[in-house]
Amino acid sequence: MNERLKVFDQYYKEKGIEQRDLIHAKGYWHEVFHCWVIEKTNSEWRIYLQLRNKTKKDYPNQFDITAAGHILATETIEDGVRELEEEVGINAKFSQLTSLGVIPYSIDNEKIKDYEFANVFVYELTGGIEKFTLQREELDGIYSANLNQFILLATHKVKKIEVSGYHYENDIRHYEVKHIGLEQMSALPESYLLEFIPSLKKILFEAT
Repeated sequence: MNERLKVFDQYYKEKGIEQRDLIHAKGYWHEVFHCWVIEKTNSEWRIYLQLRNKTKKDYPNQFDITAAGHILATETIEDGVRELEEEVGINAKFSQLTSLGVIPYSIDNEKIKDYEFANVFVYELTGGIEKFTLQREELDGIYSANLNQFILLATHKVKKIEVSGYHYENDIRHYEVKHIGLEQMSALPESYLLEFIPSLKKILFEAT
């Protein structure tokens, strides 16, 4: 089934409704929901990254936002919280999320024309990585990174960071520690990360 999404102009003014495939083919602006899950353990902030399923059409086997998805034409931004439960099994209320605002960004290449208004949120987890239940059609794994190291990577201060977590192979969960660089996060353009990072640091600083 081809999803139907609202279409916007570059100023976030609604223009109509189109099918998702056409939106990505033509490069129309549309809305998405992003939720980054973070957790503080032993005074260390960590950020969770999903590992996209290797069979996905877009960005297969790439690390990405903890949970994200399109806002359908029939939905509000608040309805996007369903992505947390659908993709990673976290049952949260919209009121438990902290908004980082809207980040517009685009990815335009030979494979996709993706022009998005990302409504970005943060959810603070307690209980660790075992709280996640993965939607296997969408995700192959879940990992976490030290938040300070993630920020250094996103701002090109380091080339690689250590992540720990697990992925599935033939329905068997494999725990591991590995080192990844920005080339393993191609779904997240630099323009997005450079706007996301200061907003995240601001809310964490205010929270402490």
